[in-house]
Amino acid sequence: MGGVTTAAKEPKQDRSRATRQRLLAAAVACLAERGWAGSTVSVVAEHAGVSRGAAQHHFPTREDLFTAAVEYVAEERSQALRALPVQDRASVVAALVGLYTGPLFRAALHLWVAACDEEQLRPRVTELEARVGRETHRIAVELLGADESRPGVRETVQGLLDMARGLGLANLLTDDSARRDRVVAQWTALLDGALGPAAP
Repeated sequence: MGGVTTAAKEPKQDRSRATRQRLLAAAVACLAERGWAGSTVSVVAEHAGVSRGAAQHHFPTREDLFTAAVEYVAEERSQALRALPVQDRASVVAALVGLYTGPLFRAALHLWVAACDEEQLRPRVTELEARVGRETHRIAVELLGADESRPGVRETVQGLLDMARGLGLANLLTDDSARRDRVVAQWTALLDGALGPAAP
């Protein structure tokens, strides 16, 4: 009897997990395409192909939905970064810059702008971005083989990430890929000088 109950629960849990994943993916897509003002729970639910009630079952508030969505995709981004085959610093720099030119960055940017005006959202976004920033920095240090015990290395890696964010902002308005490629090449040369040989 107990076995039947467990077996019956598993498909329901799988469906619930799949619904949650669809909602998260739809929330990021809507935020990137429509911005905060155009991204309501109803719009996201429709995009995900689920009822508004099902969406609110998983995420009781709009803030819950969008902060969870950005956090979910940020974790996927971190996993993709960790899985990168480490070839050379140029490919690492290009991959880090790539984080700030896709739909996740566009969605996160809309969330940041909304957090400036939405009191309920601001502390959640601030905490989330601090966590994502720390994780991205940690992965960048690892991929670059940077030795942060050397003076200036931590700031150099942070400068790279700040520069990558700036390139992402520029890319929102125009296709900035040609200039971006030149900047990536220059930053790679600067990193080689500043970081020295990659740590083993």
